[in-house]
Amino acid sequence: MTTAIQSRYYADPEKAKEFAAALLVKAGLESEDARSMAECLVLADVRGVDTHGLARLPQYLDRVSNGRVNARPSIKITDKTPVVAHLDGDNGFGFVVATRGMDEAIKRAEIYGIGMVTVNHSNHFGMAATYVLQALKANMISLVFTNSAKQMPPFGGKETLLGISPFAAGAPSNAEVPYILDMAPSVVAKGKIRRAARRGEPIPPGWALDANGNPTTDANVALNGSMAPIGGPKGSGIAILMDIMSGVLAGAEFGGQVGDQYKDSKPQNVGHCFIAVKPDVIMSTDDFKARMDTLVQRVHGVSPAPGFSEVLFPGEPEHRLGLQRRAEGIPYADAEKTLFADAAKQYGVPELLLSDFPLSLS
Repeated sequence: MTTAIQSRYYADPEKAKEFAAALLVKAGLESEDARSMAECLVLADVRGVDTHGLARLPQYLDRVSNGRVNARPSIKITDKTPVVAHLDGDNGFGFVVATRGMDEAIKRAEIYGIGMVTVNHSNHFGMAATYVLQALKANMISLVFTNSAKQMPPFGGKETLLGISPFAAGAPSNAEVPYILDMAPSVVAKGKIRRAARRGEPIPPGWALDANGNPTTDANVALNGSMAPIGGPKGSGIAILMDIMSGVLAGAEFGGQVGDQYKDSKPQNVGHCFIAVKPDVIMSTDDFKARMDTLVQRVHGVSPAPGFSEVLFPGEPEHRLGLQRRAEGIPYADAEKTLFADAAKQYGVPELLLSDFPLSLS
């Protein structure tokens, strides 16, 4: 397979948010929801999770225009106990629904020390770390669960049944980087394969299987095959946990019945679950964050193994890249540049301004 060499173009993150929000408003979203969703998409690009960023906008816009997503959902919150609530997303965009879900969990944790919100009738919510970062702003420990369309067989099986939904968790620190874990039960997120197919690039061995269960490095073949689980039964077990917390418990679809946003005309009925914990139910938040700083420092203090120059804390590579991209701009390839230009023309909004050089050099 021949790899296409593509140029890179750089966008200011704030301009990218304005561009995304303008498109989403044109598609029918309320301005506040459009800004919230745009923030989520650009945050993914800033942190280097390009697979869940602005490049997905055309697909999301298409789902609104086809009536597969409710642009203006009537979100309903039902209290179950003082600390637990259920949210019906009314088939709204997962970004909008999930942001509200975590916000409701945080509100309950502020009062009672812990808050939990289950969600159904939602859609794909992008980068799971988005909602961990939302909780970190409130100095909360958090757990984030979601499920998705079937893309991976259970361990020992041949047919796909499980989603490759990410599990995310976070904990605040003080002077050091916070703990942010965002991991899929597959070797990689499927978005990386879609990006490779879009750019005409091969994928590394071990990422995916073809329709017959054989390893492949062809991204387009992989899109019609299945994802490889991380650690065999371990990845399978995590994927099932996602289905339990987000599907079975939340009253959403589960066990291979979640709608595929790329193939199905029906609503996805994705489920989520958000848990927020206020550290000062155990100790003061300041003491907790100071102890977290010590943990980070001890991790950093471990001697690097051969082939490594330093030992990093979970979420630290994305944090560093975020600092760089906020200064230099978000890099996009030719394929994304074309997508953005086409979307701007279709919806009648100004094109996203892209620079041929990093913004810090222009």
